[in-house]
Amino acid sequence: MVGKLIYLSHMRPNIVYAISVISQFMHDPRERYMLVVDKILQYLKSSPEKGLFFRKGNYPEDYTNVDYASYVIDRKSTSGCSMFLSGESLLT
Repeated sequence: MVGKLIYLSHMRPNIVYAISVISQFMHDPRERYMLVVDKILQYLKSSPEKGLFFRKGNYPEDYTNVDYASYVIDRKSTSGCSMFLSGESLLT
């Protein structure tokens, strides 16, 4: 389920943060995390008009950069994403 939400997040950038948090617990699933996934699905069902629509032949360019746990003090990871459609930035 989370893998499908990760795929969907390319068209729904407003759920990227929630999906990134919940995906941290995929290796140790618990019932409370499934409740969060249910909340995300409820939000998606209640707002079908939000998101990005890509026309046929108009493909986005997506660039990501991830730095896994290199900050030596607390081992936090950082990431960034940029998406371009016809040369215009959609995300920063």
